[in-house]
Amino acid sequence: MRVLHTSDWHLGRSLFGQKRYEEFAAFLGWLARTLQEKQVDVLVVSGDVFDTGTPSNRAQRLYYDFLRQVYLSPCRHVVITAGNHDSPSMLGASRHILQVLDVHVVGSLPDDPADEIKVLRDAQNRVCLVVCAVPFLRDADMRLVEEGESVADKEAKMQEAIRRHYGQLVAQADQIRMEAGNDIPLLCMGHLFTAGGRTVEGDGVRELYVGSLAHVPVTIFPPAIDYLALGHLHVPQRVDSREHMRYSGSPLPMGFGEAGQPKSVCLVDFEGRRPRVELLPVPEFQHLERVSGSMREIGQRLADLRDNGGSAWLEVIYTGDDLEGSLRQKVEDAVAGSDIRVLKIRNARLQDCQPSLDDTGKNLEELSETEVFARCLAARQIEGEQAERLMRLYGEILTTMHETDSNAD
Repeated sequence: MRVLHTSDWHLGRSLFGQKRYEEFAAFLGWLARTLQEKQVDVLVVSGDVFDTGTPSNRAQRLYYDFLRQVYLSPCRHVVITAGNHDSPSMLGASRHILQVLDVHVVGSLPDDPADEIKVLRDAQNRVCLVVCAVPFLRDADMRLVEEGESVADKEAKMQEAIRRHYGQLVAQADQIRMEAGNDIPLLCMGHLFTAGGRTVEGDGVRELYVGSLAHVPVTIFPPAIDYLALGHLHVPQRVDSREHMRYSGSPLPMGFGEAGQPKSVCLVDFEGRRPRVELLPVPEFQHLERVSGSMREIGQRLADLRDNGGSAWLEVIYTGDDLEGSLRQKVEDAVAGSDIRVLKIRNARLQDCQPSLDDTGKNLEELSETEVFARCLAARQIEGEQAERLMRLYGEILTTMHETDSNAD
């Protein structure tokens, strides 16, 4: 049994206004060829298929064209779950039609948890894999809000609800697996943030819940799981150094913070219930680079890129000591007539001269929503229980807004 695990495609995402449809098309074409060449039996996509709850027609066309290609390949099954960026209703709207093509979609938490369990069969109609297809577990679906509860209470209740859901679901799936044959592997999916997970600046990974509610401990996952296929974090990584628990990471860099980061998908070969994981490198379809330093250092790097030819998208950050008031003009002159596009220019020297809410030097676009609100509270000297209560209420508002955005059609 051979499985390919991927996640966090974010189809339709742009970068500082630059559309990226050609990159997405190139990746999906590569993925379809890889499924063919590697003779993959099952493809699992662990959330954030689209970047927003209202993807463009072009983004949706890429998605459905890819599924058509997979249907014509040796890959027998596709299992797709929704992430926090996806609209559960939009992603799940076509699930009944796609089911005919052996594409199993779980957009939201179903009324019957058994609907999250997918029993996959091979060409001889034998059970070959049992999948717990768990989508992003939304706060409103998992717990009851009680008046006056603290952030710590909310965190404990949410983590216990997630633990209970995985425990009950895996126990039911394990029973199905044992009835089919004790050597049948059990794969579990999820879209969440495990404690200790690594992120990078500018990757667009938003907080799923208030505070650290998203940071669930690895102990919530039952030991019966043979392979855990997670999404949400964009850096490919093991969970708590465990070989069989993986984030595949995003296949494309979602921001300049991910520029130069190796991207991959996970190829999982099962020998009985034992998984062997190989990372397949994803090619670079569009070169991204963050260029920083003095004006001389920036100029030299731009000249090297121009001499090497090819296309590059850049973020330029000036960190020199001089005030360089003509930074933008110098950068634009340096790349004129080339295929290099400078998507963002930042003069850190000028920002250092401007007042900020604290001494970090971050400007507004670099702060998360919760950081901005926390700094507003600090600037107004709101502290203690009052600040905690306001942060909790603000977090609940954000969670509701994000869920509303994801559900919009």
